[in-house]
Amino acid sequence: MKNTTLTNRYASLASWVYHIDKPIGRSFGDVEYYRERLKNIQGTILEPASGNGRILIPLLESGLNIEGFDASTEMLAYCKQECQKRGLNGKFRQEMFNTFTHTTPYEAIIIPAGSFQLITDINEAIKVLKRFKLALKENGRLIIDLFLLSSLAEPPMLARQWDVPNGMLTLTESRVETNYITQTTMSQLRYEHWDNEKGLINSEIDLFALRFWGVKEFELALQAVGFTDITISSNYNYLETPNEETHTVTFEASF
Repeated sequence: MKNTTLTNRYASLASWVYHIDKPIGRSFGDVEYYRERLKNIQGTILEPASGNGRILIPLLESGLNIEGFDASTEMLAYCKQECQKRGLNGKFRQEMFNTFTHTTPYEAIIIPAGSFQLITDINEAIKVLKRFKLALKENGRLIIDLFLLSSLAEPPMLARQWDVPNGMLTLTESRVETNYITQTTMSQLRYEHWDNEKGLINSEIDLFALRFWGVKEFELALQAVGFTDITISSNYNYLETPNEETHTVTFEASF
């Protein structure tokens, strides 16, 4: 039995759970939102932290020219597998936010599902925003989803399970640190793979870190790196501004 610990790594069990819980095309309103917002783009779109392809693959199926990258080899393997099932020629590679490279500029860069919040150091986050801007064509668009700052005060304690052949996967999550100064959280995620006959056969303990942004704070960050035309919408409704019912804020910025 293997037991390892790292931060935000999406190793084998975490990626397996993610792929079962968030299969290709499962939408929280985001798949439809991005399909609508990107429908007239003819050039290349980039999705950093594309994961298993939950959003990338439906957009690819819609005829958009989209490619992605992810830090996790396990997540990329699921994306490749799902593209092959559908006969799609997906373009994705292993890279990270702060080191990704490109040969031609993109017409749009999208970061759905709060993935940008995996960057917990604010100075590093600003550098990545600058990197995104440099990777865009003039008038190119950056679209980023963020979860509300109020999540800092909502520590998760959960236990879930999923049936798999001859056993089950379990996830237990608990908040271990909340820092209101840096607006960051750290949670411990324990993944276990149980076999009906052998019992526990594998486990992983991940430390999952996030940074939460204020709405105006992130707008100012976008302006600081050179974005000039910024719209802010709520709950995947482009016409809805953030309000008391908001759970997800989407920033769309160009220059």
